[in-house]
Amino acid sequence: MHATETLVRRYYDAFNRADWPGMLALLTEDVVHDINQGGRETGRAAFASFLGWMGRAYREQLTGMVVMVDATGTRAAAEFTVTGTYLIADAGMPPAHGQGYVLPAGAFLEIRDGRIARVTTCYDVNDWKRQVERGVPGAP
Repeated sequence: MHATETLVRRYYDAFNRADWPGMLALLTEDVVHDINQGGRETGRAAFASFLGWMGRAYREQLTGMVVMVDATGTRAAAEFTVTGTYLIADAGMPPAHGQGYVLPAGAFLEIRDGRIARVTTCYDVNDWKRQVERGVPGAP
């Protein structure tokens, strides 16, 4: 297994454990975070704040992880399924009352000096909204 694949898997394993310090330790200090269909934030402190909110508003697990790495080890992509529960309403989003959802998602990552320097996460926010507005049979 390539060192970059190991790094990416460690990052997402930490996510699944809600180990925010473990995730942050794998990022560069100036990490760039492209929030799905949102803005761009820079820096580990901004990422920590994002994780803090996410940990309160959503409970998620990522499964079916597939990691792809380019030949240089400086770029990676991950594809996975997000299974989650919506706990606290996010600004501009539907009300939260413990609705479940299941989404296909992916991320693009840039690696520098053995750490993650960019995370760009992608999923269909309209699909997510439909699921939390209607409820999804079999979702948590």
